[in-house]
Amino acid sequence: MKCIVLDSSHKDGIALVELREPIPEAWEVKVKISAAALNHRDQWCREQKYPNLKDGIILGSDGAGEVVEVGKQVDKSWLGKEVLINPAKNWGEDPAAQGSDFSILGMPEHGTFAEYCCVPADRVHQKPEHLDYLKAAALPLCGVTAFRATMVQGQVKKDDKVLVTGFGGGVAQMAAQFALSKGARVFVTSGATWKLEKAVAMGAEAGYLYHSESWTDEAMANTNGFDLIIDSAMGPTVNDLMDVVRPGGRIVFYGATLGNIQELNARKLFWKQVTLKGTTMGSDKDFQEMLAWVSHHRLIPTVDAVFPLSSALLAFEKMKNSDQMGKLVLQINPPSED
Repeated sequence: MKCIVLDSSHKDGIALVELREPIPEAWEVKVKISAAALNHRDQWCREQKYPNLKDGIILGSDGAGEVVEVGKQVDKSWLGKEVLINPAKNWGEDPAAQGSDFSILGMPEHGTFAEYCCVPADRVHQKPEHLDYLKAAALPLCGVTAFRATMVQGQVKKDDKVLVTGFGGGVAQMAAQFALSKGARVFVTSGATWKLEKAVAMGAEAGYLYHSESWTDEAMANTNGFDLIIDSAMGPTVNDLMDVVRPGGRIVFYGATLGNIQELNARKLFWKQVTLKGTTMGSDKDFQEMLAWVSHHRLIPTVDAVFPLSSALLAFEKMKNSDQMGKLVLQINPPSED
């Protein structure tokens, strides 16, 4: 089967290769992958910036397709089902945080950028009926991350003023959708005007260019402070967020693309009674509740572009350059015409 593997010896850091089709273990299902979506972790693996890297591992965490084979311990009713894959493994018993055995499909274990993928049967869920394979593949990792950040850790409520920073990435656009579907008032930041316009078209009230020195003043003039901020940058920008969060507000962050916080205005943090909370993907319960919410509200992940598996490098380069609005998807086994 054709697949994309990590290859540090290759000038591109990845390679399209042929491997033998996997055979499911007794507790696994074999999924014929119709579509798989990129995440930043795939690009970070390519750049050798992720822990526990191994050459020859099939990349990819998100995937959707059809169950074509089951292990001997798996209910045969899964055969032929259209599914998407929960890429989180071994969350553990504590809903508050993942355990030490937690891992994500696609490194250090084979992932979804392949024609076939074997996963434990409890990692597959029926695809939401309103989503085709391309959009279903775009949902799992960004969906559960955004759901946990917004709904679980952020405890968003109707009429909350919510700021989603860095609008354009997969998690950010889903966080905005979750907040809107909860009845919150949504605002965004981005480095590109056209992405702000997309956000407003999706239902956001306003957007701010985070490169502008006056964006915090504009935001405060419009809102008088945000109840909840969903962020993935951290670094030096955290003090801007401290300026625009209202007293008693919450800042939830799921990444640190700008690095660690070098300076934090601790006095403002405690005087404004602000909660600063970290989050990551999510538990199995979070994933199930996310799918139910997406299905009930018929939410649709934003797909920026679709590439064949043979053009995966183009998708990686687009992600590297932050050119996308939403998810980048690889179409691997297109659905038949009949």
